[in-house]
Amino acid sequence: MDILSKAALNQGMSNYALVVYRHAIATVVMAPFAAVLDKKVRPKMTLPIFIKIMVLSLLEPVIDQNLYYIGMKYTTATFASAMYNILPAITFVMAWILRLEKVNFRSIRSHGKLFGTLATVAGAMVMTLMKGPVLDLFWTKGSINHQAAAKNGTDIHDTIKGGLMITVGCFSYAAFVILQAVTLETYPAELSLTVWICLLGTLEGTIAALIMEKGNAAIWAIKWDTKLLTAAYSGIVCSGLAYYIQGVIMRDRGPVFVTAFSPLCMVIVAVMSSIILAEQMVIGAVIIIAGLYFVLWGKNKEYNTATPSKPDRIETASIDMANKEQDSNSDHQTITIDVSRKETSKTRDEYLHEKTDSIPV
Repeated sequence: MDILSKAALNQGMSNYALVVYRHAIATVVMAPFAAVLDKKVRPKMTLPIFIKIMVLSLLEPVIDQNLYYIGMKYTTATFASAMYNILPAITFVMAWILRLEKVNFRSIRSHGKLFGTLATVAGAMVMTLMKGPVLDLFWTKGSINHQAAAKNGTDIHDTIKGGLMITVGCFSYAAFVILQAVTLETYPAELSLTVWICLLGTLEGTIAALIMEKGNAAIWAIKWDTKLLTAAYSGIVCSGLAYYIQGVIMRDRGPVFVTAFSPLCMVIVAVMSSIILAEQMVIGAVIIIAGLYFVLWGKNKEYNTATPSKPDRIETASIDMANKEQDSNSDHQTITIDVSRKETSKTRDEYLHEKTDSIPV
């Protein structure tokens, strides 16, 4: 998506039009699957859920993606992808504030997560304020057009502007991921939620495009070229499938885990852009990757060492409710719960004492 989007933006495509086309295509493709597969699990739509979905559609499809594309215009595809490695750190901090993520300052796992958070932010700042040398990979050594790379380079002012926009977009996307996890608790239908987000994102993105482009009809012109390919690919894969897959995973592992794999995107983009767009890698990427995997290491250790208490196995249980006559001093009913447990070496009196519990209601 980063490579195609950068190529389409270089050809003059409006980022606002790209966002609208992207989510319109995602809606059309994903809607039939949601209608069929979520038919039995889709809950009733309520006003609070609809408001959450409207906010979700504003946070990611409109705010985040437009800021991301504008930031990419000022910088490069590699820079934009690398900057997004601060996303797990931002998500971690926001989840911590909202008590969706636990931090124990006496635990080495929590120290790893905190240190990794600081390192990713520091690496992003280094990438924003410093320029790195051109990196000739061994399979492209001597073949990169350094004049083209210099031409496609950005000055420090564009770098700072692009970095700030991408950073704000990261905050918006982190809020989107956390709100998506919260929304799935009351609307546990990932496909249907994806379609709603894409549909409302199309409508809200259209309004934003009409306002920002001031009614310029030329931005909507599209042909069978890179622009259409970019809209189709990013819509189907990076909006439709991505929203659905991350929704499925975060219901089990949480929003921080979902965002923890963004460095893999930067590695792929760096390799592809060095070949296709003759872009250079910048200092700070190593710091970001190292910091992020401290976060991931802490999360993984925390998840693996968690030992939830398991209830005693109950083989058979019967509830015998008896309505007794009202007592002169109380108005109680007695619920008798008989639980048959495995045979133990306890005495008969101890066994009978544990077997029957009377709970006054």
